[in-house]
Amino acid sequence: MRLATWNINSIRTRVGRAVDFAVREDIDVLAFQEIKCKPEQFPYAPFEEAGYHVEVHGLNQWNGVAIASREPITEVSTSFAGMPGFAKGHEGPDAPLEARALGVTVGGVRVWSLYVPNGRSLDDPHMAYKLHWLDALRTATAAEIAANPSRPLALVGDFNIIPFDHDNGDPDIVVGRSTHVSPEERAAFFALESAGLSDVVRPLIPEGFTYWDYQRLKFPRNEGIRIDFVLGSDTFAGAVTAASIHREERKGEQPSDHVPVVVELDLGGPEEDDDLPMIFA
Repeated sequence: MRLATWNINSIRTRVGRAVDFAVREDIDVLAFQEIKCKPEQFPYAPFEEAGYHVEVHGLNQWNGVAIASREPITEVSTSFAGMPGFAKGHEGPDAPLEARALGVTVGGVRVWSLYVPNGRSLDDPHMAYKLHWLDALRTATAAEIAANPSRPLALVGDFNIIPFDHDNGDPDIVVGRSTHVSPEERAAFFALESAGLSDVVRPLIPEGFTYWDYQRLKFPRNEGIRIDFVLGSDTFAGAVTAASIHREERKGEQPSDHVPVVVELDLGGPEEDDDLPMIFA
């Protein structure tokens, strides 16, 4: 199985690029973030014509997640247990949920497409929301792994966190002044390890960016950041055989500001029985 994650930054604007990439790179499962549309606005036809099933969770022109798969999709969830909501000026447990999570099962693999809240600024209420969201994600993931320890599980998407200093090539993002690099955000990211997850791309690709801002020639200057990840359970991680960050997708006409991250899995299958009798022609 080839699994990809891509913050597409408007699927209706970039549907051609998305389908072309999926077909060209032989992607079996492609998780999108920031689709920026409702389900009824999603461009299903090009994906279906290319042989993909699609599940979409979007509420308005912001956020939104989707998953395209060559195999049938089951066990669809549009939130995880304890997932908090957010609305400006609205505090409390009944805040409306945003379209930031979509969980599905494909070919025995559980995949969550996640668009983690941005945080906006260090003192913004959205930062507290972000940390609460990540803590709930950690708790829900730990419970999901405990309930199905042998099932491969992956959390994929835009985490809006730069885990290490060498993941930051943008001089405008500074520890102590900027989101994405605060100790609290990094601690929340690494806490996901305690839920039984690991970054399955990092061992194969130690360095490399996945996002470059559109402004001030960030891409030509390679002033990018690494914020898109594939975090897998032990069973998932053990099946990973290759990974790639597709930097070339940041080029060309109307690119997203993010690029796809791809992992290849060897999920095994029925093994030949060596005890079967040999047949000679």
